[in-house]
Amino acid sequence: MNKYAIIVAGGTGTRMKGEVPKQFMLLNSKPVILHSIEAFHDYDPSVLIILVIHPDYLELWEKLSTEFKISIPCQVVTGGKTRFDSVKNGLKLINEEGLVAVHDAARPVINADFIGKLFSAASAYGSAIPAVHINDTIRTIDGDTSHQSDRTFLRAIQTPQVFKVSELQRAYTQPYEPIFTDDGSVMESAGFHVHLTEGLQENIKITRLQDIAVAEVLMKFITT
Repeated sequence: MNKYAIIVAGGTGTRMKGEVPKQFMLLNSKPVILHSIEAFHDYDPSVLIILVIHPDYLELWEKLSTEFKISIPCQVVTGGKTRFDSVKNGLKLINEEGLVAVHDAARPVINADFIGKLFSAASAYGSAIPAVHINDTIRTIDGDTSHQSDRTFLRAIQTPQVFKVSELQRAYTQPYEPIFTDDGSVMESAGFHVHLTEGLQENIKITRLQDIAVAEVLMKFITT
């Protein structure tokens, strides 16, 4: 079965307020995005890796590729206005059926074993969306008041998320909606069932500068 990985790195880093977007910052002496590229390649060198990069940072990516001697084959496509548009652009490069993982470059603390479990689950159930239990107390805002919600029935969703190529491509023919915060929400809106599988607690999303330091520590707890 053909396997694909779309790594979404189309952001401009406005929330991080750094000189470059978070996906290009250094983490353990490598660009953040390179950790995800290496994890997919370690899982299966035959995976076709597609990078979705904001047009303003294509030149930076080329510079980093040379500087860090990145030899893993990757196809590059420009990102769109939203994450939805960026994933849609990545899907246009896939012309054959198989399984496709969509991953946010801002989640670099993953490994080959985790990716393998997701592809296996998607092969068995048609899709695989990693989810983890919520440990914090959750309150729902209702106007000027709030009330506690039962976290037993809540999960935090991660990437990579894996789907059948044809189904994900069909789902992405829908018009964009603000509720499309991940690929599972796009699939569900299109009428497809999505399957949740066990996520990885270490699989944090880098959104603040201090998350780089946290990710460096967490990487010591995962193995390839």
